[in-house]
Amino acid sequence: MRIIGIVLVILLASCKHDASQQEQQDVEVSKEIIALPTLEVYDYEGLKPLLKTRSDSTYIVNFWATWCAPCIKELPYFEAINKNYKDRNVSVTLVSLDFPKKYESHLKPYIRDNEIKSRVVVLNDSDSNTWIPAIDPDWSGAIPATLIYNKSKRAFYEQPFTYEELETELQKFLN
Repeated sequence: MRIIGIVLVILLASCKHDASQQEQQDVEVSKEIIALPTLEVYDYEGLKPLLKTRSDSTYIVNFWATWCAPCIKELPYFEAINKNYKDRNVSVTLVSLDFPKKYESHLKPYIRDNEIKSRVVVLNDSDSNTWIPAIDPDWSGAIPATLIYNKSKRAFYEQPFTYEELETELQKFLN
C-alpha cells in the first residue's frame, strides 16, 4: 500500500512537471506566432527630421542597442515616460544602433517580447564620423545617449538615466 502511495506521488509530481514544461512551450510558441514588428530604417539624412521641431511638442530621442546593457536597463524608464506624458505633448523615439544582421534575431524579438510602445527607428549609417558630431558636437559616440528638445530648447546627455533623472530633465522642458 505504501509503495502504491509513493508511486502515485511520483506520477503526480511528474505530471505537474510535464504540465509546467508544456505551459512554457506554449508561451514560446505563442511568442513565435505574434508577428515581429516592422522596422523604420533610416540613414542620417532620413533621421534628421526626427531631430528638429517647430511644433509645441517635446521630443525625447534615445540612442540605444540590444547589445548595450545600460541601454536595456533604462528602456523601461523611457517607456514609462512615453506612457505617463503622452497627454502632455511628449513624444519618445528610440533610435536603435543595432547591427543590420541582428535586426531579425535580436532587435525585432526584443521589441515584441518587451512590448515596446514607443516609436522605434533604426539608424543604419556607417558614416558615424559625420552623424555623431552632427547630433551633438561633444558626443563621443558612446551609448546610451539621449537628446531632449522642443522648439526653444535642446539638451544632449551621454549617460544612462533612472526614471527620476529622466523625468527631472524632461520637466525642464515642460515648465
